[in-house]
Amino acid sequence: MDRLNAMDVFVRVAETGSFTAVAEHLGLARSMVTRQITGLEAHLGVKLIARSTRSLKLTAEGEVYLERCREILGLVGAAEGDLSGGGRAPRGPIRISVPVSFGVRHLAPLVADFVDLYPDVTLDVDYNDRQVNLIESGIDMAVRITGQLDQTLVARRLSSSRMLTLASPDYLARHGLPVRPEDLGRHHCLGYTGTPRSSWPFRVGDETVWVPVKSRLQSNNGEALLDACERGLGVCRQPSFIAAPAVKAGRLQVILHNYPGPEVGINAVFPSNRYLPTRVRALADYLAERLGPVPAWDQL
Repeated sequence: MDRLNAMDVFVRVAETGSFTAVAEHLGLARSMVTRQITGLEAHLGVKLIARSTRSLKLTAEGEVYLERCREILGLVGAAEGDLSGGGRAPRGPIRISVPVSFGVRHLAPLVADFVDLYPDVTLDVDYNDRQVNLIESGIDMAVRITGQLDQTLVARRLSSSRMLTLASPDYLARHGLPVRPEDLGRHHCLGYTGTPRSSWPFRVGDETVWVPVKSRLQSNNGEALLDACERGLGVCRQPSFIAAPAVKAGRLQVILHNYPGPEVGINAVFPSNRYLPTRVRALADYLAERLGPVPAWDQL
């Protein structure tokens, strides 16, 4: 078992390129991490990592050993999950990264319930709209919301959300109601800077049509754009998981009903080169069950 622990430490160091980062993530002294790697090299009789004052680099032997370690650790994790996953409650640390608005609004109460349900689990939640590198950041699972998920990622669909085109009653009274997507060219729009295009997609019949829009105000935060929309500053496009309360309260109105925006998937994404621990799989299953295929925010 000590050898397996050392192999796990080696994989983490190889992936992060940092003894210090691995030590902090595992709650160990840096000297302990160094000792584990040195012990492996002594046992194998080869140098696995070439160290310098500025960087770490795997040797040719280290590259080969890294792939074998991943295979072995994956088999051990799968075996333990098969034997004990059905009869033992999840336990151990989980580190996740979630988008800020969705995380605060919808995931915060669910992860709190999960920790309450499984007291042997510890959760570290990073609220961040930036797509972090899961391996380098030591993330076990990230929640990503997108219409087109990279097919190379290891992912699990948790739920979905509709994209809504919105305006306040006051704005519509002053500027009129857009009837067709192309009418937006004559309106003030509120743009999300997280996307590279200055146009919005709409379903027109069986096709997706991108309509150019002029952004009076831009932001990389959906909550800020929603507030500006409620203040009557323009038309915005927001996911239903953000907009639903304002629509239900009458502060915003859904427009262009006949030309819906695309559905976006809410996905759990995992490091592609590691086995999935039972505790992480349990969290993904729990979130998928609680959010549901037809979530509350789409029931407008």
